[in-house]
Amino acid sequence: MATHQPDYFVPHPSKWPLVGSFALFFIGLGAALAVNSVGLGGYSLALGFGILLYMLFGWFGDVIRESEGGVYSKRVDLSFRWGMGWFIFSEVMFFAAFFGTLFYLRTISVPELGNMEHKLLWPDFTAVWPTSVAPNGTAPYEVMAPWGLPAWNTLILLTSGVTLTYAHWGMMKNNRTQLKLGLLVTVLLGALFLGLQVYEYAHAWGHMGLTMASGVYGASFYMMTGFHGMHVFIGALMLAVMLLRSNKGHFSAEHHFAFEAAAWYWHFVDVVWLILFVFVYWL
Repeated sequence: MATHQPDYFVPHPSKWPLVGSFALFFIGLGAALAVNSVGLGGYSLALGFGILLYMLFGWFGDVIRESEGGVYSKRVDLSFRWGMGWFIFSEVMFFAAFFGTLFYLRTISVPELGNMEHKLLWPDFTAVWPTSVAPNGTAPYEVMAPWGLPAWNTLILLTSGVTLTYAHWGMMKNNRTQLKLGLLVTVLLGALFLGLQVYEYAHAWGHMGLTMASGVYGASFYMMTGFHGMHVFIGALMLAVMLLRSNKGHFSAEHHFAFEAAAWYWHFVDVVWLILFVFVYWL
């Protein structure tokens, strides 16, 4: 006889919010000490991140056990979907601020600095993007060409979206082999993307003279691509957890929101990279 699922699930009292508060306290304290060159800053940061990892494993573990235990109703599932949707929207706004900054630099700031009024201050400055004149006291740098490693990374991320969809199709058909194979290839493609981005950074920094101090072009390049790389790492970690759960027999065609949430996030990361490739590398 099927048990009745209430419309709303009320969890038991949890220690994890308090544990998370301690983690954030030590992270904030460590960051403040570290930027002021206080020796205990690094230890406080390490302690904070250690507590944060403990909280993440424990809290998500509780949610997974509750989900697999069948205590979540359709209404609770809907609330999870809304929560993930708003989270991704906040990430859209996060990157929108960066793209807005890039728009301001390219269409307002750089042309303004190149007008006749500013020629007296910076006579060698040319109002073109990417800026080609290094700031005073820094070495010249080269801009990043799009049709090399960035294009390969674009192909890798686009392919990972296809393999993730392949995994999703496998789950909807209850084909566990297709599900696990698609997830495995997607995670490996994400790791390959990150490895190539590290190589790109090392080459740009060591051989092209392109550093964070290379004017507004260098700063915006590393800021935007670096934050995107962090999101790729988080997305690949989420999909790796989905792979581990799939190996344990979790998910079915009717019950798989965690997989869908990770897939939404990964497709969002793909779309952001396409926009980055066009406006940071290509145009």
